[in-house]
Amino acid sequence: MRDAVLVVEGACKTFTLHNRGGVRLPVLEGAALAVRLGECVALVGSSGSGKSTLMRMIFGNYATDAGRILVAGTDLAAADPRTVLALRRDVLGYVSQFLRVVPRVTALDVVAEPAVAQGDAPEEARARAAALLARLNVPERLWSLPPATFSGGEQQRVNVARGFVTRHRILLLDEPTASLDAANRAVVVDMIREKKAAGVAIVGIFHDEAVRAGVCDREVDVARFRPPETRAA
Repeated sequence: MRDAVLVVEGACKTFTLHNRGGVRLPVLEGAALAVRLGECVALVGSSGSGKSTLMRMIFGNYATDAGRILVAGTDLAAADPRTVLALRRDVLGYVSQFLRVVPRVTALDVVAEPAVAQGDAPEEARARAAALLARLNVPERLWSLPPATFSGGEQQRVNVARGFVTRHRILLLDEPTASLDAANRAVVVDMIREKKAAGVAIVGIFHDEAVRAGVCDREVDVARFRPPETRAA
């Protein structure tokens, strides 16, 4: 796919269990994926098929044993740590299932920080952060508090706002609507559609079938990339 901004070619991953005498656990073999700007692709497959592993490989959290992961033309699988961090700052965003933040930093600053890192003025970033928190129904009284004390649903909404405040060209979404009620799921669906309309390439894991059907253009079954010896397991 010549116009793809994200390309995975022949990616393989094996985990070594050092606490089990160095047992090797093959997870993915020959994984392939291509995503255009303005397209949303869902990673699907049964639990344990490797969806989250592939997404973490694309983000650079997991090393790639073989193959290439091209992010806007740069092979992240072979990139040095400084290049990976630059790609994350400028090109590749990620909304995980869990919010991990520095203690005592306010929710408003947690959301605004990635936009400031991209070069936005702090006042502008905080204004966009406030608009996203309001849209996601996070009470204003919580904005000046550290989100570590929030409920699971509130933390997830802060997490989504943090991922959507930036101008990343590629966005990875790992269960962005987990822990959300129906009203806030609908808000997130609208936000994903707006990112697509703005030309952002999106790769997502969506266990909610209605959400997946509402935002995704096509699906990639990750189970077909499992090594042959594990497929019957």
